[in-house]
Order: sequence, then structure tokens, then C-alpha cells
Amino acid sequence: MKLLLDFFPIILFFVAFKFAGIYVATGVAIAATLAQIAWLRYRNGKVEPLQWVSLGVIVLFGGATIVAHNDTFIKWKPTVLYWLMAATLMAGQLIFRKNLLKTLMGSQLELPDAAWRVTNWSWIAFFTVMGVLNLWVAFNFDTDTWVNFKLFGGLGLMALFVVGQALYLGRYMKADEAAEP
Repeated sequence: MKLLLDFFPIILFFVAFKFAGIYVATGVAIAATLAQIAWLRYRNGKVEPLQWVSLGVIVLFGGATIVAHNDTFIKWKPTVLYWLMAATLMAGQLIFRKNLLKTLMGSQLELPDAAWRVTNWSWIAFFTVMGVLNLWVAFNFDTDTWVNFKLFGGLGLMALFVVGQALYLGRYMKADEAAEP
């Protein structure tokens, strides 16, 4: 259910684009993200910081797209989010000497510090590459191709990356942890 909620705005953006074009789709994405935040606030009593950042970025770039009637702004939105995530993880590691992934997931996963570092740097690299890849598709192909890439390519690459991470982290799982339901 949480996964569906996370992809709710992207899926609605895709459907709206196919039926009504980029500007209507952008408005739908803004509305869907606002609805998502409202639902999370109602359901959980709080909203994660990354979701607030995502809302801010979609309102800023989506709003600029609609006001300026220029799809360049919305095409930059995924890259900005990817690079913000990469920069946050990097700043945590280099400036604050804190592995933010370990801070977030350390209670759920026991790993040696070296594995946490590899995991952190691999996510930084992934988000950086995804940002570049988004721009390459956005500005070298038509808008329809970019929208398809945003849904299928972006989510597919994310799924492949997560599987790769799971395989890497699997070597650190204890036999009794792997047997737990």
C-alpha cells in the first residue's frame, strides 16, 4: 500500500499526460502530491521530510511549467529531486560525518560500517546518474518519450538498483535473521 501511495502522483501524471497533455498532467501531479501529503498527515499524523521536499519541488517546478507554459521546468523536477537526495546523503557523510542511511535504517538492519559506507555511496552515485539520465532523455527525445521514461524507465532502474542493493546486503544477513518472517 505504501509503495502505491508513493507512486500515486507519478501514475496520475502519466495517465493525465496520455489523455490531456503535459500542462494538465503537471496540474494533476501537483494536486495528487498535495492529496498524498494530506492523506499521510491524516493517516500518520506526520509527513516525512523528503515528502515535504518533494511537494515543494513539484509545486515550484510544476507551477513554473503551468505559469510559463513551458515544459522545461517539469522536466527538470526529477533531476532536482535526485540531486537533492544525492547531495543530502553526501553532505551527511562528508560534512557531518554521519551516514544518513544508517541513521534511518540502522534499527532495521545491522551492517558493518564499511557496508553502510558502500551502500551510502552507491545511493549517491545512483541518484546522481539518474539525474543526468533524466536530463539526457528530457532534452534529447520528445516529451512523450520522457514521460514514458519517467514512469517505466525510472521505476525500472530503481527496482533493478534496489535488487542489486539487496543482493549486496544479503551477504551481511545472519542466518537467523533470514529465517524470520
